[in-house]
Amino acid sequence: MVLALHGIAAAPGIAIGPARKLDPGLPEPRCRRVPPEAVPREVARLRAALRAAAGELQALRSRLPPELPAEVGAFLETHRLMLADPAIAQAPLARIRRERWAAEWALELARRELVAAFDAIEDPYLRARRVDVEQVIGRVARHLAEGPRRGEPHGGAAGVTGMVVVCAELDPAEAALLAGQGAAALVVEGGGPLSHAAILARSLGLPCVMGMHGALAWLREGEPLVVDGRAGVVLAGADPRLLAACRRAGAGERRERRALARLRAEPARTRDGREVVLRANVELPEDLRAARRVAAAGVGLYRTEFLFAGRAEPPPEEEQYRTYARMVRALRGQPLTIRTLDLGVDKAAGFAPGPAPGTSPALGLRAVRLCLREPALFLAQLRAILRASAHGPVRLMIPMLSSLRELEQVLALVERAKAELARARRRFDPGLPVGAMIEVPAAALAAGRFARRLDFLSIGTNDLIQYTLAIDRVDEQVAHLYDPLHPAVLALIRAVVHAGRRARVPVALCGEMAADPRYTRLLLGLGLTELSIHPAFLLEVKAAVRATHVARAAQLVRRILAAPHPEAAERLLERLNAL
Repeated sequence: MVLALHGIAAAPGIAIGPARKLDPGLPEPRCRRVPPEAVPREVARLRAALRAAAGELQALRSRLPPELPAEVGAFLETHRLMLADPAIAQAPLARIRRERWAAEWALELARRELVAAFDAIEDPYLRARRVDVEQVIGRVARHLAEGPRRGEPHGGAAGVTGMVVVCAELDPAEAALLAGQGAAALVVEGGGPLSHAAILARSLGLPCVMGMHGALAWLREGEPLVVDGRAGVVLAGADPRLLAACRRAGAGERRERRALARLRAEPARTRDGREVVLRANVELPEDLRAARRVAAAGVGLYRTEFLFAGRAEPPPEEEQYRTYARMVRALRGQPLTIRTLDLGVDKAAGFAPGPAPGTSPALGLRAVRLCLREPALFLAQLRAILRASAHGPVRLMIPMLSSLRELEQVLALVERAKAELARARRRFDPGLPVGAMIEVPAAALAAGRFARRLDFLSIGTNDLIQYTLAIDRVDEQVAHLYDPLHPAVLALIRAVVHAGRRARVPVALCGEMAADPRYTRLLLGLGLTELSIHPAFLLEVKAAVRATHVARAAQLVRRILAAPHPEAAERLLERLNAL
C-alpha cells in the first residue's frame, strides 16, 4: 500500500531513493538553577559553546566544495554573525549571573524571547528568519550537550549518496554538506519555503519538502521514497509501475530546469514584443548573489526590517548607510529599491511603544505610521538611504501609505533629511526617486492622487489581498479564503495600473502573486510591465513572460474580471495559461 505524506513544497524536483533518517535532535532543556559557586562554571560553559559554534561555522565554510553557489558561504557567515548578536552572545550570560540559571536554560529563555519576537512579524519573509535564530541557538545547545561536532551534519551523517535524507530540522550548512555528499532529496519535519535551507536547496536543484510533521515516525529507514518537491508530497511503498512513472516525471522536471537555466541570458520579452522588467526581492546583502545568478534587472524590493528586528535599539545611521551602500555598489549600476522600515510596535519592542492590549498589530501603529510617530528613527533611515544614493541608483519606497496627508509628511521629512545632509556636506542624489507601496485598499482607490506626487508605484499584493478581503493570511482558520483572483482584488490592481499610466508613472507588482507563474499572463494582461520576484522564482516567471501574447491575454483577462464566481475565474485562468 502506498503511503502519501503531505508537507510544504520547498524546492522543486522529483527524486527517488532509500530513506536515510538522521538524529532528530536534543532533548528539551530543563528549567534548572545552579548554586552561586557554580555560576562561573556555567558562564564558562556557555562561552565555550558560543566559541565552538562560531569556529564550527567557519570550518564548515572553509570545507564547502567550490562548485556550490556563492550564497552558501554567505548563509554560513550570516549565522556566524548572529552568534555575535547581544541577544544570543550576552543576554544568556547576564541571566546566568543574575538569576543563576544553568547554561542550557538561560540559552533556552533567550531562544523563546527571540522566537516570540519573530513570530509576531507579519511579513512572511522576515518571519521565516526565526528558523535561522533557532538553528543558530540549536548549534550552541548541541555544543553545550555534546561538545564540538567538527562540522558534521546531524552528528556526523555520512554515506547519504542517492538517499532521501529525513530529519527534524535543517540549517544551510547541513543542507550544503548533504548536497555535497550526494543526497537525492531532503524531507524536513520543520521549516518552510522561505527558510535559508529551502532557498539553498532551490539554488542547488535539490528537491525538498518541509513542514513534513511526523516524517521520522512514519517513514522507515531504508525504504524507497519518492519526493515531489513541487507538490510537497512524499510517497512510501510505491510499486514498480508507480516508481517508473515517477522516474519519467523526474526526467521531465530535470529537462525543464535545464531549459530554464538557459533563459538567464534571454530577454524578458513577450511573444508580441513587449519588454517586461523582472527585478528581485531581497532582504539581506547576501541575497544579491542569487539575484545576479538569474540576471535580475536590479532590486525592486529590499526589505530593511532584518536590520531592526529583535534589537533593543535601532541600528545607528552609520550601520544602515554601510549596509545600503554595500548593496548599491554590488549592483553595479542597476537600481536598488529600498523599502523603509515596515515593522510595527509588536515587532520593534525595545525602541517603540508596545501595542495596546486587545488591538490588532496588522491594523495598528506599523510601517509608515510608526515612522511618522518616531521621526528621529525615520530620519536616521532616510539619511542613510540618501547617503547610499551617492554610490549608484537608489529608489526610496514607502510602505502602507493610506492618505495624502501621510505622503506630505513623508515628503517633508525627506526634504528635511536632504537639508541636514547638505549642511553636513554629505553627498547624496538630490533627485532620489520616491515611490509608494500600494497595499491598502484606500491607497489603491486613490492611486491617481498618489501617482501625481510620486515617481513610481509598487503594488504589494500580500497585504492588499488580506486587507481587501479582511483575511489574516497566517490564520489557518481563514487562510483558505485568501484569493488573488477575487474580482475586488483584480479591480484594485487594474485601477492602480491605469492610474500610473494616466500619470505616466511606472507601476510594479512585488507581492507573492508576482512570483507565481500561474498569474504571469493575468498580470501582463492587466497592463503590468514590471514585476519584482524572489530570485528563486525569477526564471520560471521569465519563461511565462516569453510564452505570453499580451494582446490576446488581455481579452481573456477582461472575462476573468467579469467572472461571476471564483470557480469561473479559475477555469478562465486555465484557458489563459493554455494560450
